[in-house]
Amino acid sequence: MVRIWHNPRCSKSREAMKLLQERGVAAEVVDYLGQPPSPAGVEALLAKLGGDPRQLVRFKEDEAKALGLSASDQRPAAEWAALLAAHPKLIERPVLEVGDRAVIGRPAERLLELL
Repeated sequence: MVRIWHNPRCSKSREAMKLLQERGVAAEVVDYLGQPPSPAGVEALLAKLGGDPRQLVRFKEDEAKALGLSASDQRPAAEWAALLAAHPKLIERPVLEVGDRAVIGRPAERLLELL
């Protein structure tokens, strides 16, 4: 199964969709802004990404600044998951999931690691 967390207003996300289409990859599109994920859904994505949960956070967003978030914040992954579920605009995009692995598509060519 291939799934992409996509924001159609984001140029990098549109670039990722184009890359998938050019390679004939059919992917389920996750509209995480229109239908925000549950904390468990974000936590599952974080597990697939592996590593530091902060990699999924858009710290430069005004919303992150208003919440007082910073890249040095050391909260546990479960807290990041709850925060991102409550504020999906802060989720980095695009994210491609293939099976039990995921990668953030910045740059879009990183998606090729899973294809």
